[in-house]
Amino acid sequence: MTTKADLSPAEWQVVVEGPPTAGTIVVMAAHGGIFRETYAISKAYAQARAQHGASELLDEIVTERPEMDRTRYSSPDELREHGLAHLRDATAILADKATPAELDDYRHFVVTLATNVADAHREDGQQVDPAEADAIGQIADALGTTAS
Repeated sequence: MTTKADLSPAEWQVVVEGPPTAGTIVVMAAHGGIFRETYAISKAYAQARAQHGASELLDEIVTERPEMDRTRYSSPDELREHGLAHLRDATAILADKATPAELDDYRHFVVTLATNVADAHREDGQQVDPAEADAIGQIADALGTTAS
């Protein structure tokens, strides 16, 4: 089992920032619903904490407060570009340090979080706005998985 202790502090920071980064990419993909969508990020963490024990690595990730400084980017496009690179970096770290099952758990958590954020607010009468669906697809691609 992989734990926080198996990663350097810099690696841990990259991994732990991945899920809220994905959520923020989806929040910024479409206008409206920012409060509900941001709340969905916290709710995804609470749900993952309730499933405690399935993955020690994921348990440690979700005990951290989800944080991401979106103010360091000047536009949603810049946030998306850097955020997707960040997710690729987190995946590379875990591919090197974690088990394949732990990496899959991480990918699943991040995509599920992104999907929950998109589902949190109706955009133009649709549950998931096309821009949000595109963002989820790009997130899944960056993680090396598929959106489900």
